[in-house]
Amino acid sequence: MTRTADPTVVIVPGLRDHVADHWQTLLAAKLDRVATVPPLEHDKLSLRARVEALDAVLADIDGPVVLVAHSAGVMITVHWAQQATRPVQGALLATPADLELPLPEGYPTTADLDRGGWLPLPRRRLPFPSIVAASSNDPLASYRRIAGLAEVWGSRLVDLGEVGHLNPGSGYGYWPRAEEFVRELTAETAAVSS
Repeated sequence: MTRTADPTVVIVPGLRDHVADHWQTLLAAKLDRVATVPPLEHDKLSLRARVEALDAVLADIDGPVVLVAHSAGVMITVHWAQQATRPVQGALLATPADLELPLPEGYPTTADLDRGGWLPLPRRRLPFPSIVAASSNDPLASYRRIAGLAEVWGSRLVDLGEVGHLNPGSGYGYWPRAEEFVRELTAETAAVSS
């Protein structure tokens, strides 16, 4: 059995991009092989620009990749997967934002997101293994709707309990389960390919 190289973890942030005390930022600081999709200077609500930014990061990586997405970053990942030409080992899709329903004040409107190309949300099976980690009290998505998306994406659904949006505003910084899920995705896909 040949051991495959450790994957590069690609961090796909949501619409608020990089937050210093966010679990994605803290996870990236702990990893040896990591790349992060950079924030956009312009067209911040353009899904196409965000998918292209993810694609550009992936194009610069040789070897296996595991995606780690949060919030709207999950939707960037799922949209990217519908036209992906590069294989990935798997994806952690943490607390997806349900962009089809109105978001709380301070977030983009549904009309703005629609103009930016985000809607409708893809409802096709993903071409790689994935874990949807969902909150039972997320202000940006109902658990029931996220469970439905996980099912059509072919993702394993993990109920995180009441973790809000799993961000600093919900009291979360470092989140050790992210590393656990990345290891699980890496081990699962390594076992399948050997």
